[in-house]
Amino acid sequence: MEMKKSPDGGWGWVIVFVSFFTQFLCYGSPLAVGVLYIEWLDAFGEGKGKTAWVGSLASGVGLLASPVCSFCVSSFGARPVTIFSGFLVAGGLMLSSFAPNIYFLFFSYGIIVGLGCGLLYTATVTITCQYFDSRRGLALGLISTGSSVGLFIYAALQKMLIEFYGLDGCLLIVGALALNILACGSLMRPLQSSDGALPAKPAVENVPERYCIYKEKDKSLEENINILEKSCPHEDKHKSSFISGDWRSEGPLPKSPTIMAPAKETDTYKKKVAEQTYFCKQLAKRKWQLYRNYWGETVALFKNKVFSALFIAILLFDIGGFPPSLLMEDVARSSNVKEEDFIMPLISIIGIMTAVGKLLLGILADFKWINTLYLYVATLIIMGLTLCAIPFAKSYVMLAILSGILGFLTGNWSIFPYVTTKTVGIEKLAHAYGILMFFAGLGNSLGPPIVGWFYDWTQTYDIAFYFSGFCVLLGGFILLLAALPPWDTCTKQLPKPAPTAYLYKVASNV
Repeated sequence: MEMKKSPDGGWGWVIVFVSFFTQFLCYGSPLAVGVLYIEWLDAFGEGKGKTAWVGSLASGVGLLASPVCSFCVSSFGARPVTIFSGFLVAGGLMLSSFAPNIYFLFFSYGIIVGLGCGLLYTATVTITCQYFDSRRGLALGLISTGSSVGLFIYAALQKMLIEFYGLDGCLLIVGALALNILACGSLMRPLQSSDGALPAKPAVENVPERYCIYKEKDKSLEENINILEKSCPHEDKHKSSFISGDWRSEGPLPKSPTIMAPAKETDTYKKKVAEQTYFCKQLAKRKWQLYRNYWGETVALFKNKVFSALFIAILLFDIGGFPPSLLMEDVARSSNVKEEDFIMPLISIIGIMTAVGKLLLGILADFKWINTLYLYVATLIIMGLTLCAIPFAKSYVMLAILSGILGFLTGNWSIFPYVTTKTVGIEKLAHAYGILMFFAGLGNSLGPPIVGWFYDWTQTYDIAFYFSGFCVLLGGFILLLAALPPWDTCTKQLPKPAPTAYLYKVASNV
């Protein structure tokens, strides 16, 4: 089924609008979890490394499940997935308000909320890429600013709600706000196929009349019927004994037209059973071939050296680049920065600058004279150097400047789908993006706990941020080396998988 050409406008701007608010409502609390992180440290008295798992799981689990999320969006569409995910996010936030210990938060906030965020992110990115082509960079930049604006607002909002209603009341109210995702999801109208309405799925009663024709030799329908007859030689005898009530007797019964089923009905029944058996066998082979094609396409993706370098870069970027948004408030407290010096929460600065970065980088990606891959590499290298400078910042002003730079560079998330599309093509975007987001989720899950453990061992964040900066720099240089040959090596289409050997035809009804 071919999709209609991207309209680059029209209802697509409605999609951008609702996707913006979906990411705003979904990612506001998980990205601003640094405010909650300090409260959880005081409430449960656990170590920084263990407590950091809550926030890292919320961002990492959804990305780890990206292949499953991509499959769900491809199978059910963006609208149903968004509505279902709204229930997950809202329910997980409300459930977290009743957490008796940190382990309960791992499940309620980390897994449930994280999985809902992953489904929503995949749905919004996929449907936006379908609606936009020439303006895709701008559209992705606009929707991705939703999470950054959410980080900016939710950092201050959650702090205020904790002061007035406590930690439990804050989570209940934030969870109630997340229910507005359901309204946003209802407006995500799918882009119809070029030939009109979507093809209807076969009804259950019509399944036996559909056959798959294979190149390999299979048993014919008549052979299946013969096998069925040989396997049930005494079917009529047992059926007659059961109907007469004398199932103990083994002798022959008198023939009666009211008891014996007509031979024609018996033959029709056998034929129906054989048809269903034949169809199930062909369907199983077809499913197996589809799975083989999926893994074949996955192997073909990793044969693209830029794609292989991209997954290493995104893994290292999330290991090193994600912790500041979670731990910067605690970094300031560990550096003995006075609370009266705080003009604005550092997390809020990261959030607003991330929104600016996403928008500006998304606009730059639409200029044809700018190499998007090199632009992405530049953000990684500069971010790595900025992370290494954090241990030297001992005042609020310096921490605020570094937070603003890190926030702006984190905006490269808006051009990452653009880079992925240019690397593998729009046809394989969902597949490739799901794989890359899996490794991003792995980095998100490991980054903050590693930084927290470094602090627990050394009682300082210095070594932790040197490690973070090194990881991001290493990923940037690996991707740069892979991209040094001409950029058109990325735009070459991957070889299409060999066509499957199945053809479908509808047999006449019996």
